[in-house]
Amino acid sequence: MIVRDRPSALRLFFIMRGSILPRIWMHLAVSTLLAVVVTWTDGQFGHHKLHFTTTPFTLMALPLAIFLGFRNNAAYDRYWEGRKQWGELILRSRSLARQCLSLVAPGHPTADDPHLRIIRRAIAYAHALRHRLRGDTDGNADVAPWIAPAEWERVRTQSNVPYALMLEMGVDLGECLRTGRLDACLAPSIDTSLSALTAVAASCERIRGTPIPFSYTLLLHRTAYLYCFLLPFGLVDTIGYLTPLVSAIVAYTFFGLDALGDELEEPFRASDNGLPLEALCRTIEIDLRTALGDRDLPPPLLPENYRLS
Repeated sequence: MIVRDRPSALRLFFIMRGSILPRIWMHLAVSTLLAVVVTWTDGQFGHHKLHFTTTPFTLMALPLAIFLGFRNNAAYDRYWEGRKQWGELILRSRSLARQCLSLVAPGHPTADDPHLRIIRRAIAYAHALRHRLRGDTDGNADVAPWIAPAEWERVRTQSNVPYALMLEMGVDLGECLRTGRLDACLAPSIDTSLSALTAVAASCERIRGTPIPFSYTLLLHRTAYLYCFLLPFGLVDTIGYLTPLVSAIVAYTFFGLDALGDELEEPFRASDNGLPLEALCRTIEIDLRTALGDRDLPPPLLPENYRLS
């Protein structure tokens, strides 16, 4: 995610970090080059002149802009829903730590106490969920330090590591209940927090596994490219040598909106416009380690070159 102050109006034209231009520059160059050729030849190819009025382009531009706006709104809804779910993950993780420390009677003052294992495992759960959503196959460095080696060997081979960790948390909650360290009437509150963590993972998997219908995206891609490549033929007789400039501006707008929708559609992807899942996991780690009494805390992640990962 790009995090920076809003630059001045002049600097806006020269900023590349966070711009969609690196993704569309080739398509934009082809469209502009075609406009230059059309302007140079006055729209004539051989003995034939392709002549279009601006009317069909006006009729096409309005619905195309509406459809692009609708798709980008749908893509941003996915982005914002993903951010809300990770906000819920932070909230429920903090609540789980508080409940485990305040509702479960302390046993032996060891790091292997079941309710302390649940808190540490919640840190591992956030990291494991991040790796799962981003398709990373190796989460040893982030997940393994927070659980016992034997437990890591059990869960690392599972197809759904976050859910496997949740099952382990349920086992420890049951142990606290059976040994009398947790009152039966208080157990549902902790179980509700565990269920909420599971619901967050399921919601994020729903977003990741259910993209915007491909046929809708394909229709917009084709229409936008067709419009931008044909536009010079409709402008050359009206504005002459300004055709490449106007065509480039229109192509930048349509190609940029199209590419931006593609990025927002996948909010968990490690990209400039993706959610900062590593920073959110670090927030959970700091909060839960503070609850455990750890004083050797890592610093919050800060943007590097305006990018927060």
